[in-house]
Amino acid sequence: MNNPVPVMEKRDFLKWFLESYQLKRRECAWLLNFLMSDDILMERVHFVENAEHCPKSLMISANNVDQVPFAFHKNQHVTMDAEKSFHDIRLNRNEDIYIQLNFKEKQTLPQYMAVLEENPYLPVNKEEENLQGLLAEMILDQSIRIQKVKRLEEEIDLALVNGDEITFQNLSKKYSALKALED
Repeated sequence: MNNPVPVMEKRDFLKWFLESYQLKRRECAWLLNFLMSDDILMERVHFVENAEHCPKSLMISANNVDQVPFAFHKNQHVTMDAEKSFHDIRLNRNEDIYIQLNFKEKQTLPQYMAVLEENPYLPVNKEEENLQGLLAEMILDQSIRIQKVKRLEEEIDLALVNGDEITFQNLSKKYSALKALED
């Protein structure tokens, strides 16, 4: 994680969240309170979107959204049993826990945005990655061509100043060929 959110900030957010929203399952509030009670665990907590892509994640929903009340993902396994997730978290205190909270208008709330982290496990869109690579290559090629044109122009000027007709002719051919590539 690039900029980890301080434990105190995460704890304050969870307190605010539990006071502000009614959760679909009571066990979720109990689980979040358990996490808040332990600084070592809170250090490992990360609030993200699309947590299903993370190696270990909790998805918890408030009553005001139409999403699964609770899900615990660990590697490729999913359970809706909060007690199993509690035992896994308690026994594996050194593992990061990615939490996705589902509640209305969360993207507009500064409290949530302050603790939200980028999800490092989101799958890469290969098409977009290829397109960006191609664009970067095109920009680099254009930049190199511009530099070559500038250098040739300077060398042509120098050949004219020196009265070197043969060098002037050779450089002019290269310059014409390079300019033709731009069109």
